[in-house]
Amino acid sequence: MIKVGESRRLGTPAADARLRFGTEPRNSRGGPGRRLLVVDEEPAFELSFWCGSCPFLFRRLETAGQTLSLESVQEQLNGTLADPDDAGVVDAFGALLPEGDYLPLLLRVEPRLIVPGQEGDYFSGEQVATWGLDPFWGLPEYPHTPYYRTFETGIDASAHLYEFVVPMVPPTWNARERVEEYAELMDRGAVPTAVSVSTLDLCEPAMGGPTDPYQHWGLTHFLLDGHHKLEAAATAGRPVQLLSLLALGEGLAQSEDCARLPALRAQPRAARVPGT
Repeated sequence: MIKVGESRRLGTPAADARLRFGTEPRNSRGGPGRRLLVVDEEPAFELSFWCGSCPFLFRRLETAGQTLSLESVQEQLNGTLADPDDAGVVDAFGALLPEGDYLPLLLRVEPRLIVPGQEGDYFSGEQVATWGLDPFWGLPEYPHTPYYRTFETGIDASAHLYEFVVPMVPPTWNARERVEEYAELMDRGAVPTAVSVSTLDLCEPAMGGPTDPYQHWGLTHFLLDGHHKLEAAATAGRPVQLLSLLALGEGLAQSEDCARLPALRAQPRAARVPGT
């Protein structure tokens, strides 16, 4: 049985995993390459730069085009999972991932679809208030994908948790009839389950920011299964359950930081009040 807050060993050797984390070779100037999320040997997302003082980031790359749904567990995922171990869901999705330690989290989320540059966009809002605009482009960071905001809460005066659900492919690729079917189920009270592999990045500017410098805890859930469910929930204003497999050691966070997530995620939702 899954015990929330207790890590476990999952995955297969990296060479056999459909999804893995990696780093590009050093660049032409001798600096470290990009952190990447790789799917089927194609770079799918660029992740926050390794230093931890650069802005938090997930950026979809032009080679990202695969989802990782598993037909064998769709019946179980169409409802609210009480124990994913009994349904075999954790082991099924664990077989797609690189061998490592993962922290399973069962979360209830109410997703809000965000289009970069529009209302609610973290990258042109909270992030700019801390890091300012990109010094070269004179623009906010751009994730190259719509995404979902689901939760945020304060940690203390110098840190704030932001949670994101990131689809592997944009919602415009979803089949309209399936989105409508899930929306109808949710209207009747169903709370289906999506699955993600997740990372926690702690990012803080090395020097004071423009108006509100503090540490950003970015909890990012990359959807493995549930693209239609998330869009339906956002459209209908309904909750969905998310089984998150948090990859320990793959984000910019220590194990003790990750261990705090169940308690932080149980706090009331709260927006950041600058300067507090």
